[in-house]
Parts: sequence; structure tokens; C-alpha cells
Amino acid sequence: MHAYFKSLTDLEKIYRCPGKFKFEEHSVAEHSFKVTKIAQFLGTVEEQEGNQIDWKLLYEKALNHDYTEIFIGDIKTPVKYADPKLRESLASVEESMTLHFIEEEIPERFQEAYKARFEEGKDNTLEGKILSVADKIDLLYESFGEIQKGNTEDLFTEIYRESLSTILRFQELESVKYFLEEILPDLLRGEFTNQEKLQTISDEMIAHYSKTG
Repeated sequence: MHAYFKSLTDLEKIYRCPGKFKFEEHSVAEHSFKVTKIAQFLGTVEEQEGNQIDWKLLYEKALNHDYTEIFIGDIKTPVKYADPKLRESLASVEESMTLHFIEEEIPERFQEAYKARFEEGKDNTLEGKILSVADKIDLLYESFGEIQKGNTEDLFTEIYRESLSTILRFQELESVKYFLEEILPDLLRGEFTNQEKLQTISDEMIAHYSKTG
């Protein structure tokens, strides 16, 4: 288990969205913490609306969802999703390296538990859907932070658009409805670089997904 514990520090050194100028760096470790906090809130909304949450499953999914990036690093979101074959190949390599790590470094008595924890968490369970949304909310905030600070890289507008698009695909969730109605307007309120552009993008995307369902 020493190798696993030691690897957690390495997650602090893997920075998201590599290769582009950023005013603020975000590590995979920081991202995992924020996604877990966001997932906790989204789960709270769902629970208050009468939906049953498996909190142990939700926390394990959120905390572990990007651990396997320790093997291949972070791949920029637009690149990762541009080609389904590329995404499939990356997933296959990541899965193979993760399994090798577990078999080599995790004591046998814990291996099944960690195989389950390191599996893809974004599935069709409510907890998996919450993870998908929480992951994109944090990515949306990261891209927004760069745009707000005046970063002129088009990539961050692209990431903002892709993140919101994914969130909107889960608009049947009560927590997503709350985010769109209560949180996103606060995010876009005020004066900042490209505020009008982001507001227009957001309004158009929300209108489109409202029509298409």
C-alpha cells in the first residue's frame, strides 16, 4: 500500500489542461477534492427532492474518478472527445496500466475493492450521473476562471461550451435543474471579460436543450 499512498502526492503534480497558458493551475488532486464537494451538494439536492442516494458509492466514485490519470496524465477535454477511437484507445491503455498497478502494488486482500474503486464511475446509476455533472461543473468553473481573468485562448471557451453541454444532457436531474436556475445565473452575473459572449452561449445552449429535451 506504500506505493499507492506515495502516488497520491504525484496527483498534486499532474496539472490539468497541459500545454496551454493558464493564469491558475489546477492539479488532478485539487480537481478530485472539488468534484467530491460538488457531488456532495448535488446529492443533497437529489435527496431533498425524494431521491435515494448511496452516499458511500457516490463518495467513492467522486474521490477516485481521476486517480488513473496518474498513469497517462490529463488529456485536454476537446482532444479526448474529438475522436471516439482515440478515447477508446486511451481508456484501454489506462485500464491496462491500472490493473497492472493493482496486481503489483495492492495487497491481494484489497485488490477487488480497488478494482471496483478505479473502474469508470460515470455510469447510469444516479450516483454515476451526479459524478458526470459534478466533474463538468468543476471544469466549467476552471474554464470560466480563465475567461474571467482575460485569458484569450479559445480553448477555454470551447471547454466551457463542452462542459455546459454535458451538464444539460442530465437536465432531468433535480440537482441540474437547481444548478441551471440558481447557480449558473450567479456565475454569469457581473462584469468580466467576454461576459456578454458567455451569457449568449449559455442562453442559446439552454434554449436548444430545452427544445430537444
